Amino acid sequence: MSLDRDSSPPPSFSRDWFFPSPSFIHQSPPKTHKYRRRFSTTPRISHQNPPDSNLPKTSSFAPPVSSSTTTSYRDPKYARLRRRRVEFPRRSENSSKQEQEDAAILGERTSSGERTVWFSGHRNRVRWQMAISAAIVISCLASLVHKNFSLHNQVIDLQDQISKLNFRLRACNLLSQVDNVESIPLEIDDQHRNGLKRLAFVFSLTLLSIPVLVFKYVDFVSKSRSSDNISEEVSLNKQIEYRVDVFLSVHPYAKPLALLVATLLLICLGGLALFGVTDDGLADSLWLSWTYVADSGNHANSEGVGPRLVSVSISFGGMLIFAMMLGLVSDAISEKFDSLRKGRSEVVEQNHTLILGWSDKLGSLLNQLAIANESLGGGIVVVMAERDKEEMEMDIAKMEFDFKGTKVICRSGSPLILADLKKVSVSKARAIIVLAEDGNADQSDARALRTVLSLTGVKEGLRGHIVVELSDLDNEVLVKLVGGDLVETVVAHDVIGRLMIQCARQPGLAQIWEDILGFENCEFYIKGWPQLDGMQFEDVLISFPDAIPCGVKVASCGGKIILNPDDSYTLQEGDEVLVIAEDDDTYAPATLPTVWRGSLPKDFIVPKSAERILFCGWRRDMEDMIMVLDAFLAPGSELWMFNDVPENEREKKLIDGGLDINRLVNISLVNREGNAVIRRHLESLPLESFDSILILADESVEDSAIQADSRSLATLLLIRDIQAKRLPYREAMVTQVHRGSFSQGSWIGEMQQASDKSVIISEILDPRTKNLLSMSRISDYVLSNELVSMALAMVAEDKQINDVLEELFAEEGNEMHIRQADLYLREGEELSFYEIILRARQRREIVIGYRLANAERAVINPPAKSERRRWSLKDVFVVIAEKE
Repeated sequence: MSLDRDSSPPPSFSRDWFFPSPSFIHQSPPKTHKYRRRFSTTPRISHQNPPDSNLPKTSSFAPPVSSSTTTSYRDPKYARLRRRRVEFPRRSENSSKQEQEDAAILGERTSSGERTVWFSGHRNRVRWQMAISAAIVISCLASLVHKNFSLHNQVIDLQDQISKLNFRLRACNLLSQVDNVESIPLEIDDQHRNGLKRLAFVFSLTLLSIPVLVFKYVDFVSKSRSSDNISEEVSLNKQIEYRVDVFLSVHPYAKPLALLVATLLLICLGGLALFGVTDDGLADSLWLSWTYVADSGNHANSEGVGPRLVSVSISFGGMLIFAMMLGLVSDAISEKFDSLRKGRSEVVEQNHTLILGWSDKLGSLLNQLAIANESLGGGIVVVMAERDKEEMEMDIAKMEFDFKGTKVICRSGSPLILADLKKVSVSKARAIIVLAEDGNADQSDARALRTVLSLTGVKEGLRGHIVVELSDLDNEVLVKLVGGDLVETVVAHDVIGRLMIQCARQPGLAQIWEDILGFENCEFYIKGWPQLDGMQFEDVLISFPDAIPCGVKVASCGGKIILNPDDSYTLQEGDEVLVIAEDDDTYAPATLPTVWRGSLPKDFIVPKSAERILFCGWRRDMEDMIMVLDAFLAPGSELWMFNDVPENEREKKLIDGGLDINRLVNISLVNREGNAVIRRHLESLPLESFDSILILADESVEDSAIQADSRSLATLLLIRDIQAKRLPYREAMVTQVHRGSFSQGSWIGEMQQASDKSVIISEILDPRTKNLLSMSRISDYVLSNELVSMALAMVAEDKQINDVLEELFAEEGNEMHIRQADLYLREGEELSFYEIILRARQRREIVIGYRLANAERAVINPPAKSERRRWSLKDVFVVIAEKE
């Protein structure tokens, strides 16, 4: 580029430069002289003798500063400015006079409403003035920042031009003549940098003061609104607090985001402030600000008052941010651990057993599920109830049994909420058990119904089936209507009532039911065997060395299970065999053995004789038990009901339950009123004349298992003591069978003698009471909660078993019986178990086990079925036969 006079001069900075004002230039002659030399270098260059005469003369960068610069303030323009400044007080005086006149006029007005309007108008004018002032300040700051950056760009352009000119002059050996020219951009750059630093410092202070001004303005507006008392409007402070609260509540990451924004803002403002008070660049100042925020000890090396004040302020803000960050992290960790502790996390499992609810049956239910999963190496059981997770885990840890590898996971939630159901992976569970709540039966069944509705509403669908425990038989139809084929119901109260009646008529049947319903011994299994297709059921009976076939699941009848079918029934393709076995993988069909059938010793029919049965207590399903008992007993039997319900109310309750007393065929009702735990009331009954006595968990105390069992145990002891004292010649009676370590002269020994004469069945709710009765052996007990838990666990493992249990518990169809050995063999006869099975088939019965005369427990599914042994007529056999 040539240095000619036609090059356009750079813009002048005498008036446009922001920081060095004209007054500053006028008062500083040395700096003004340099400033002039910056723009008039032509005379210096013209006095030199350049070696190259062809080099053209350089033109000046700017016109020289005239002397009129110092006297520019005497211009008429400035005089007008001064006159205007003098006129400002006059205008204020005129405005004050006008205000006084307005006030005088307003003072003449006596109406309070007009004063209120004027004050409110005055407040509005004040607010508008403050808003306009704030807008003017912000616009001025914005214009100054914009002008400063534009001037900075111009300076950069000028520096580039100077560098190019300097390079040209240096090439022409004129470097010595431009020494002063090199110092000019450096000085201008220093001035520009100082201006930027001042601007950055002012800008940072302004930004820091804006929140304070905003808060003051909000507080002023809130107070002015509250002082109006015109309308009950919410103050601006409360509105802002509410908006912030809603924002933090709705957005989960609002707090960390606000902390991040505050940190970045502190770093930026601190960096600008450091840039204004130190000699470092902007990038270095921002980095130094970050170090002060991250570590408050880094400001110890700061020198100077300004840098120290700024660094201390940044460090203080960093400590606050670090404290807030620690609080947020601590709260997040505490919330996470609290969520884990309270069981709010999601269960990521599949093919698990899900239990919804909490009751006294949970312990025995978990025990049965653990035994059932033992062959698989353990399973996963998830329990969700409306209890605290820690309490549930503590209660489960107190249970005295081995989980055998099964893991129990507890979660706190409601089965009526779909979100809680998804939390326990309800759609991936292989079985869902809904437990009945303790308390009112109707309320418990209503909650179970709503739970089934929630389960059927899961969008992902259910992989497994639902097992629902109900308290009232009347609600079973409604639950099945809602759940459809997915639901299997177990009516606990009805099952226990039917079992008590069966066990009262056949002593020892309670222990057999415990063995079959529980997973500890043998239980029901259904499986198909294609190699048995075309074989008759009579041959199928002796085809399993380690199992006993009991029925067939007929594929042609839609999967209906037929218990105790005809011997001539031939298995078809798709049929499955129902067996009693130890486990589902412990049995398989073998080669058909050769078994001698033989013949029965006599065609003996067990006669049915009239019985006397006593009910102590009142159950809410008393009418159902009476109808079942009427179907089982022989004509002429008596049912005595002894409880504290008034006699005139009993008939009304029975009728409300659906019982017509006039339609009873085989039994007659005898009512006695009294308290079963008072001895003199019991002594008024002929206790020694009853064949069976059923001690029921009274309706008034059945909600508390301990209280109900205490009442049942007290009644049992009183009845046995009264019976022992009324037995004739009790001192001369000596039993030949060893009944334990109790002497015959002790009170327990006398009660054991009385127990040989009559059967007492006690309804026990708490498993801990079982040990007391087992040790004393004065009652053939029924542990209701444990039996119901066994039934629930069995149906949860295989829903088809529920059809089998329903038939065995019903009034019609097949049931379990205890038969004497003389029905199948003769005294001293040696027979194998297979031969006894075939002989029982002549009576259309299936023998599933036996109990020897000198044994206390029955053997179900005995091993070595082909081996012969000598039997006694005092032995008994357990069979499945049609109801008589």
